[in-house]
Amino acid sequence: MADARNVFPALPSAGIVLGCASVFVAPLIDIFSKLATATIPAGEITAARFLFQALFVLPFALQRGRLFGGSMRQTLFHALRGLLIVIGMTAFAATLKVMPVADAIAIFFVEPAILTLMSGLFLKEHISRSKIIACATGFLGSLLVIQPSFSQFGFVSLLPIVTAVTVALFLLLTRMLSADEDPWSMQFQSSVWGLAIASILLFAGHVFAVPIYDSVWPEPVAVFYLAGVGLAATVAGMLSIYAYRATPASVLAPLQYLEIVSACIFAYWVFGDFPDLLKWLGILIIIGSGLFIIWQEDKPAATVRDI
Repeated sequence: MADARNVFPALPSAGIVLGCASVFVAPLIDIFSKLATATIPAGEITAARFLFQALFVLPFALQRGRLFGGSMRQTLFHALRGLLIVIGMTAFAATLKVMPVADAIAIFFVEPAILTLMSGLFLKEHISRSKIIACATGFLGSLLVIQPSFSQFGFVSLLPIVTAVTVALFLLLTRMLSADEDPWSMQFQSSVWGLAIASILLFAGHVFAVPIYDSVWPEPVAVFYLAGVGLAATVAGMLSIYAYRATPASVLAPLQYLEIVSACIFAYWVFGDFPDLLKWLGILIIIGSGLFIIWQEDKPAATVRDI
């Protein structure tokens, strides 16, 4: 498959355009998920996401000429990635059943701070004191969003934190594998492993009548929503892959916070939900801390110092 820089040779800012398109499409995953939660349990939404995502990614992975491969260690890592993403996506789908989309996404966006701390813990990357303060500030911002949500929805408002932790671990494993593997193959393998693990959980949930995994036969409109989840995930992922191939990550990273804005637009349009002033203050604090962490990452190592 052609490199994005060859596909868009006349557009030096192609990566930025594709990155913006990716974060604009990404909230549709959650919009379709929330629509599906009216009749479909969270575990089934997760399984359907990976089913449709695998089907949509398969032609591109085949064109690359590699679906699976690697050592036993890499296979185990892919299986672990599948387990982590199933836990994270199921937790988030369960959140969306009761919480507004924008609120859930805002809480989830403490993930860059969690990833920064985990990189220092597991990958032994240097974490300056200023980054630690920024991470703590981001968590404080998330509390401004969580606190009123907790009063209204209870412990379910903490589930986006579970998603943030599992996604951060997922990205750590992805970082470890990405140097030696094709990104389309990795995306296909995560979909297949995610589908396999979610299917096992669905079977067990149906046998033991666990509500979150007790599958039902979807109505036609629900099938449309589930396909929308998988298609939106595939398109957002594909746009992101090409964006990062065309433009440095340090340029694109701040764009991820535009997802909160597009999520608010879609959520207001579809559900009439809009964060109040306190939640917007928390969102701005989360965004500010995340942008500071990204800015620190982009500075030469010699210029980064503790405060």
